[in-house]
Amino acid sequence: MDYSKYPIPVFHYKVTWNNLDVGGFSEVSGLTQEIQAIEYRDGTMGYAAFPLKRPGLKKANNISLKRGIVKANNGFNGFFDWFNNYAKKDQHVDRGELAIALCNDEGDTVMTWHISQAWPVKCEGPGLKASGNEIAIETLEFTHEGIGVTTP
Repeated sequence: MDYSKYPIPVFHYKVTWNNLDVGGFSEVSGLTQEIQAIEYRDGTMGYAAFPLKRPGLKKANNISLKRGIVKANNGFNGFFDWFNNYAKKDQHVDRGELAIALCNDEGDTVMTWHISQAWPVKCEGPGLKASGNEIAIETLEFTHEGIGVTTP
């Protein structure tokens, strides 16, 4: 069966940081950007006229990465160290490039989101509960200066 005509499922993807593989993540979210509309009306336009609209500033959501805590690879491959070093550098933060590649069933890249000038703004440990029966999930959230999309 030729699966090339079917939509790609969301569960097979790779995350890289400055072209380095940073391991598997159970969830990636925030791949959203929008252009805010500027509206204008003046007094001569009448009560039934719609406002004039033109494109304004671009806005992008933060990118959130989640994964299960593993003893052998705890701390997002140094991401938490990177987050904690921010306060020690006189408000200077090291920025980097994130890439999230959506893959087909064979593992080939179908589409890649390139996140530019990213840096961490939030790290979150798991919610601990004595009666819980879930995997411990850690989260790291990045802000950035834009998303580009490429296809091979």
